[in-house]
Amino acid sequence: MTADANDPINALLAAHGLRRTTMGRRVLGWFLAHPDTSFTHAQLLDALSADPDVAVDKVTLYRLVDRLTQVGLLLCRVDANRVRRYQSMPASVLALPHFECQSCHQDKPLSEALHDQQEALERASQMAVEALRSLGYRDLHVDVAVRGLCVDCAEK
Repeated sequence: MTADANDPINALLAAHGLRRTTMGRRVLGWFLAHPDTSFTHAQLLDALSADPDVAVDKVTLYRLVDRLTQVGLLLCRVDANRVRRYQSMPASVLALPHFECQSCHQDKPLSEALHDQQEALERASQMAVEALRSLGYRDLHVDVAVRGLCVDCAEK
């Protein structure tokens, strides 16, 4: 085996039937390096374009992010303003709870805050997915979104 074959990003891409392109490796690597952060297409484009030695094509990036979402490597959420946000989706997690401030639109993961309840959330999510699968639904993902005002906006 070559070192390339042992690369975990290559392995993930291959396991999900995706080509192991330079851009695919770069984008998936970016999300895996920032597991607790969600990004819009524009934020991801800005971050990846910061390296002047690597050209980033906007359309290719959009298509790649959509493919990574379709195969379950990324979670896509649509916020209250209908903006899509993407985050890496660990294979062992069925639901990634998050909080979205309706004033400043800050998006924060709640995994740490709900740590003690994570197992109950996973069980409830699994039960919902199993019930829907029994009815014929497929390719299901659970999005647990709590919306309101963050502490900073609530104090204003």
